[in-house]
Formats: sequence, structure tokens, C-alpha cells
Amino acid sequence: MSAFAAVLRRDLRLAFRQGSAVTLTVMFFVLTVTLFPLGVGPEPAVLARIGAGVLWVAALLSAMLSLDRLFQADHEDGSLDLLALSPPPLELTVLAKIAAHWLTGGLPLVVISPLLALALDLPAAALPALAAAMLLGTPVLSLIGAIGAALTVGVRRGGVLLSLLVLPLYIPVLVFGVAAVEAAVNDFAVRPHLLILGALLVGALALGPIAAAAALRLALE
Repeated sequence: MSAFAAVLRRDLRLAFRQGSAVTLTVMFFVLTVTLFPLGVGPEPAVLARIGAGVLWVAALLSAMLSLDRLFQADHEDGSLDLLALSPPPLELTVLAKIAAHWLTGGLPLVVISPLLALALDLPAAALPALAAAMLLGTPVLSLIGAIGAALTVGVRRGGVLLSLLVLPLYIPVLVFGVAAVEAAVNDFAVRPHLLILGALLVGALALGPIAAAAALRLALE
């Protein structure tokens, strides 16, 4: 766990020192959501109907912005080779990097999304469901995205390929994340959708670091 904490602190320190990646993710999320009322009109009924989908699609796209740098920067400066050869398992190192990616990219979206939901005229009763769904769903985006980032590490212009790899895998998170919010809006049961998101998180947490580490080993050979 000391190795996990060391890698986590290192990546968090680098992310906050650079600052641009964190700011870019948050600003892209905010701008994408705020553009929709300008495009579809200010009618509250329309905004409330599409609000959940807008928030989740914007969160999904925002999470992808920094995925290509998850391992690429370490690969370019040789740090990734040292991390792979270090005594701690590579899976633990990958999990620490995924945790840092979510803390700097996913967690801010969880915090901001209820505020933006009010701008989209979502009912206040749906905000707890939105926050819970985001809290369960955004880590899955980072875990799945890490697999795609590991598969494309070292590939020139791998951003497009990364998008093609991970976007289809994001669909279950998108579907059940939106369904949880819409269930709260329509006064239906939210718990089943949150349980499915929790199951997706457990599955991604168990398999994501292993798959990403295996892909990194292939890339480093």
C-alpha cells in the first residue's frame, strides 16, 4: 500500500502542478452542458427532459480528454519502464494511476454536476440520484478508459483509436446513469439502476487494472 500511495501522490502532484488537464476537463464539462440551453432553447420542459442525458454525455466526453495522457507521458520519459520493473505489482501501480485520474478528472464532475443540473431545470429531488450515479459511474469511466489508454500507449495519434475502443464500452454506464436520474425525476425506484452501476464498478475494479497492466506489458516488450 505504500507503493500505491507513493504513485498516487506522485500523479496527483504532477496533475496539480500542471493544472491544465484538470482545468480543461472541468471547463469542457461546464461549457458543453451550458451550450445545450442555447442550442435547444430555454423551455424548462425540454431542458428537464434531456438534462440527464446531456450531463452524462458531457461527463463521458470530459473523462476521455485526459485518458491519452494516463500512461503516455510516463512512456515518453521512461518512467513507465521503471514502474513496470519496480517490485510492486504493475496492477497496483495502474490502479494508483487510475485513482489519480479519477480524483483529478472524475470527482470534480461529481461535485459540479448537481449545480449544472439546476441550470437544466432538473427537479431538486433528482439531484441525490444524479450525484450517486455520478459517484458510481465516473470511476468506471476511468477504469475502462485505462484499458484503452494502455492499448494505445506509444501509438502515434492514438487519441482517435482510444475513442473508438472505449466509447462502446461506456454505453452501459451511460444508459443506467441516465436511467437512474430519469427514475428519480418520474418518482420511480432509483435503487435498481444504482445497484447495476455498483456492479459495473465492482467488475471494472476487479478486471480493469489487470487488463490495463497486461496491455502495458505488451506495449513495453
